[in-house]
Amino acid sequence: MTTRSRVPQRTELAAFLKSRRAGLSPADVGLPATPRRRTPGLRREEVSHLAGIGIAWYTWLEQGREIDVSTHFLERIAQALRLDSTERAHLFTMAHNRPPPIAPSDAIEVSPTLRRMLETVAGPAYLATPSMHVLAWNTALSAVFGDMSVIPVEDRNMLWLVFASPSHRATIPDWETDARAMLARFRVEFGRHRDDPAFLTIIERLQRASHEFHRWWPEQNVSSRANKTKRFEAPGVGQMELEQSTFLVEEAVNLRLVTYTPVDEQSAGKVKQLQKEWKTRQRLRSSRSKPRSDSAETISAMQDGYRVP
Repeated sequence: MTTRSRVPQRTELAAFLKSRRAGLSPADVGLPATPRRRTPGLRREEVSHLAGIGIAWYTWLEQGREIDVSTHFLERIAQALRLDSTERAHLFTMAHNRPPPIAPSDAIEVSPTLRRMLETVAGPAYLATPSMHVLAWNTALSAVFGDMSVIPVEDRNMLWLVFASPSHRATIPDWETDARAMLARFRVEFGRHRDDPAFLTIIERLQRASHEFHRWWPEQNVSSRANKTKRFEAPGVGQMELEQSTFLVEEAVNLRLVTYTPVDEQSAGKVKQLQKEWKTRQRLRSSRSKPRSDSAETISAMQDGYRVP
């Protein structure tokens, strides 16, 4: 059996390492400056010292030799060369021909651009972490599934809502099928983020809160396939069918965009009706929160069709 050579890829890796090494000065990494440096940047022995690896192994890697290196070895090099997340991923792709292990993130920020994008989605949509914790959502999601803002932050997790929230569970006619499928996808992500405290926390909480989760979690079922078409029940409109799609967010690799698109005109009409009712309730709340001393404002609100208390 022959092994396909990766010499061109190793050559590219060697050039990348040299360029990162040349871009650092001793002061950048806390080393004393020394006179008469014949090459710009750090020396190879300085990189190996910072990484805690053998100078011979690092030299061979930078020379583009066909050597096998461990994940730990590459992580040490990435740290020594002060690589950012994109550079780290590039290093692993060239050395291992695959992306690096996903590192846990202490905090994930949702940019204003992403929040504006959510509101352009016609159906319910939200941004979530790999552990299914919801960070941002559009008004359509609140209109169809309930106001996410009134849910405690620690409970804004889709797995938690499906297993531990009776009101959310009641909206899913095919609850067991959908809940098992969601749990199988969650376990796949857990396998990629085993050291992420967010996963460990939600698992521990659900073990105590949900009998079904406690019983199904040890079954070790995994699946990357989602049941695309889902049925939901909403008060006042009945059942609707929505098609779920999930996308990775390129600018934030730990975010997933989840959208629900109506599969037919009837379901689309129900989503629009719920959104209209939601906006009406929001405007009514807003009018109630305003000072009521101005009779002109009261008359205006009544003309809009709202009863002002």
